[in-house]
Amino acid sequence: MTGEIVCKQIVFDSEIQRESIALRREVLRRPLGLDFNPDELASEKDQFHFAACIGKNLVAVLLFRLSETGILKMRQVAVKPDFQNMQIGRTLVLFSEKWAKDNGYRRIELHARETAIDFYKRMQYQITGSVFEEVGIPHRAMFKNI
Repeated sequence: MTGEIVCKQIVFDSEIQRESIALRREVLRRPLGLDFNPDELASEKDQFHFAACIGKNLVAVLLFRLSETGILKMRQVAVKPDFQNMQIGRTLVLFSEKWAKDNGYRRIELHARETAIDFYKRMQYQITGSVFEEVGIPHRAMFKNI
């Protein structure tokens, strides 16, 4: 599959958002022996959902959850395995950062799996704190002021 990467905000409970659940399940949950529960998915109603598509095909997803302090937390970033290392994740993160800045947000925080830390460092995110376990694997807290 070739073509232009198109990033966009997507609507909760739309067809593409439901596809994004399947993508996140495949990339982020199944390898850890996990799945989503209905309450987790329902709680995403008030979050901001973003997708990267090539043609009509969803290839990456990213969510923002707004904290009580007004900081966006980036979460559930996933790129289809066949499309990893093709700048799609980078493109989607840059798109979401621009959206955040355009909407008055000034800081993004995230919990990066150890395997993704170098990716976020290249995107100018900074590590804060020490390694901790989340969903059974090591993570680091990171942030970027935008």
